[in-house]
Amino acid sequence: MISMYTKQEIIIRKYREGESQRQISRDLGISRKTVKKYLSEYEELLQEGKGQHKAMETCLTRKPVYRQERGRSKRRLTQEVEELIDGLLEENRKKLLGGLHKQVLKKRDILEAVLRSGYQIGYTTVCNYIREKEGQGKGSKEIYIRQEYKPGESCEFDWGEVRLVIAGESVRSYMCVFTSAYSNYRYADLNMREDTLSFEQDHVDFFTHAGGSWKEMLYDNTRVVVSRFVGRKEKEPTESLLRLRGHYHFTHRFCNARRGNEKGHVERSVEYIRRKVFGVRNSFETFEQAREYLKEVVGRLNKVPQQLTGKTAEEMFTREKEYLWPAPAAMLCRESREFRVDTYSTISYATNRYSVPERLNGKFVTADIYRNKLELFYEDKVVAVHERSYARHHWVINIEHYLETFRRKPGALKRSVALARSSYLKELYEKFFSDTPREFIELLHYCHQHQVRGELLEESVARLLDRNPANITGDMITVLLGNRRHKESLCFPHQGETADRSRQQLQQISRLL
Repeated sequence: MISMYTKQEIIIRKYREGESQRQISRDLGISRKTVKKYLSEYEELLQEGKGQHKAMETCLTRKPVYRQERGRSKRRLTQEVEELIDGLLEENRKKLLGGLHKQVLKKRDILEAVLRSGYQIGYTTVCNYIREKEGQGKGSKEIYIRQEYKPGESCEFDWGEVRLVIAGESVRSYMCVFTSAYSNYRYADLNMREDTLSFEQDHVDFFTHAGGSWKEMLYDNTRVVVSRFVGRKEKEPTESLLRLRGHYHFTHRFCNARRGNEKGHVERSVEYIRRKVFGVRNSFETFEQAREYLKEVVGRLNKVPQQLTGKTAEEMFTREKEYLWPAPAAMLCRESREFRVDTYSTISYATNRYSVPERLNGKFVTADIYRNKLELFYEDKVVAVHERSYARHHWVINIEHYLETFRRKPGALKRSVALARSSYLKELYEKFFSDTPREFIELLHYCHQHQVRGELLEESVARLLDRNPANITGDMITVLLGNRRHKESLCFPHQGETADRSRQQLQQISRLL
């Protein structure tokens, strides 16, 4: 049965490696007619006018359709049977620890328990499986064979958990590590989640950083790369991995379960980088600061000479770059979902709430979810952009989304979550506008209408505090903001302004200065 990634292997070998159909058929152990079929399908897409990258992506991600085979017998030692036997062996272990060695189940007893559960299996099969399980725990020394790799041939990927202290709070993060098998060049980054979006974005960032992709990527059996297990050995890749394969033209390989040594480099790389980087320092003010620190230290580690070659990983990687497959335009990593705006004018995603303009209450909006941000659309227009929160039950609020409601209900401003989420605006309100909320709301309207940046507002208030710390009003801030905004843009007041308004502004500016 031809799998989807075998189909990908055929096309990549033909158009990247330049191999003949006969050689591909011989190496992969499949019919030459099958090889010809999939290559013809790809060439037809090219003849239809699709570009090379579009045709490659369409052909590589299209799942083959097969006729359902009948009469195929199932394996007796299924995953359910293995789990049942494992449970009985675990009970034996607990009995031994409790001193009940005379009450442990023999292999014949385990066979009878499996048969009573309705499974048909032989005694020899049970004995072989138990012998294999018991042999894994005896700690027998295994011989490893050192491998030699060509430039651009193989790259390894893995995750590793890292505990950090961010702004005084303990945070669990996940470090991704890429290691080139040839040069031992390492690349690492931090994520807040070990999910599909982080997996895709890490690959995009790495291939962009490297300037190309390797011939083969090696993974362990994490849920972001393995969709499901087919039998005891075969694994089906996820759609995310297939998208990356099709876009960056690489093949993949999974190591066996609990065999991290098969990756060669990256299992040690996770432990090595985690110790070298965060064993010295693990406390940071922001998560971005931790990411920058990680990249800085990994950059220094890549400049350390290696024992075997006497060259640094960076020097060897410079040579290896010539053998990489040129990276195309960066793949877009996002998830699109539709949400209905609730009565709080928010949408709920991953236990957190994100605000949208109040006019969209009760309507459906589309969210493009990235690793670090959310973009919200209504009728194909961007209505809100928020930094993605990885906290739980957190409200991400933009106070500008509620200005019309605050105009009608100024008393709701004082204890609103919208005000509390902005520490500077809350402090400004409590110091100078707690008795005049309408004046504060009009100031926010002015800033929103004229797109006044937060830095300019803070700078203007600080300037007023230097000259008149006891008395600050919304009109004074508005006048100073308007004056500075016109100076920055080299614009003059419209000729339609009345003389009284101009005179009033000049008098206020004179008092300020």
